[in-house]
Amino acid sequence: MADTFDHTPQVWNAAQLREAIKDLPDDAPIQIGVAESPANFDGYDTFVLVDAEHVENWWPATSTTPERTETEEAITLFADWRPDTYDQLD
Repeated sequence: MADTFDHTPQVWNAAQLREAIKDLPDDAPIQIGVAESPANFDGYDTFVLVDAEHVENWWPATSTTPERTETEEAITLFADWRPDTYDQLD
């Protein structure tokens, strides 16, 4: 049986993010370091923030309830590779 561990990162909220970026100029790019594996930032990849959308949950219609969409009080940040020239993948 493989060794396991509970991964319980400190998940930031909007107030923490606002505080962290309060002194950045409006045109400062936002980079996101993505851990190589849970809690492992020794080998992280750096991406750039390209979009943000409110989190929406969707439930299909059933025989007793109509289709339903609910917007959470959360956002998803979307990241992409940094601007550069990359090899075309086949």
